[in-house]
Amino acid sequence: MLLSLRKVPRGPYLLVLLGAFSLLAAWAAIKPLDRAAWALENALVACALVVLFATYRWFPLSRISYGLIFLFLCLHEVGSHYTYEKVPYEAVFRSLTGLSVNGMLGWERNNYDRLVHLVYGLFLAYPIREVVIRVGDLKGFWGYFLPLDVTMSTSMLYELVEWGAAEVFGGGAGMAYLGVQGDPWDAHKDMLLASIGAAIAMGVTAAVNACFQRDFAREWIESLRVKKRRPLGEEELARMKQAGKGSTP
Repeated sequence: MLLSLRKVPRGPYLLVLLGAFSLLAAWAAIKPLDRAAWALENALVACALVVLFATYRWFPLSRISYGLIFLFLCLHEVGSHYTYEKVPYEAVFRSLTGLSVNGMLGWERNNYDRLVHLVYGLFLAYPIREVVIRVGDLKGFWGYFLPLDVTMSTSMLYELVEWGAAEVFGGGAGMAYLGVQGDPWDAHKDMLLASIGAAIAMGVTAAVNACFQRDFAREWIESLRVKKRRPLGEEELARMKQAGKGSTP
C-alpha cells in the first residue's frame, strides 16, 4: 500500500490533505470550548504550517511523511476545539457501542492528551527521520537513534513551553492548555508516551528496511565503527591551535 503512494500525483495528494485539514481546522475554530486555549494550541500549528509551506518547493517531504503529519495535526485540532481534558471520546464511544472506554481500561481521567502524546512520537518520528537523514546523511544505527532522540527532546521542549504558557497566561486558559488534570507526573508520562511512540515507529521502520535493504546489517555495523581514533576535547583544541599557527603568514 505504501509503495502505491508513488503513483499518486504529489500535487493533488497534498491538496486533498490541505483541504481536509482546512475543513477540520475551520470546525475547530468555530465556538471552541475555550477560545484562549484554542489560540494557544494553534500557535505552534500555525508555525508548523508556515515551515511546511516555505520548504515545500526546495525540500519536499515524502507522501508518507506529509500523511503522518496530517493525521497528527487532525488529532491535535480536535483537542484544541474541546481542550484536551474535555474531548468527549467517552461519550462518543458509549453512544456508538454502549461501552465505556475508561471503564474497560480502568482510566479515571480523560486520556485524550495521553493518546496524542503517544501519536506525536508514533507519527512524527518518521518525518523527523526523513529530515535528519537527508540533511545529515546519517547511516545505520544513527538514522534510527537520532530521530528517537529528537522526538524525545522536542517532547520535553513542548512540556517546557506548556509550563511557560501556563505561567504567563495563568487562569483557566493556562490550566486548560497545561491539561494536567491534577496529575503531578503528567509531563513525565507525556514525554514517556511520546518516546514509546517514537521507539515503535523506528522499530517498524527498521524492520521494513531490514526486509528491503540488502546491506542493512553491514550499514549498521559500519555506522558503529570508530571513524576517528584520536581523542577530541583539549587535544583537538591543541591541534587546531597548532594548525592555526602553521597557517599564519
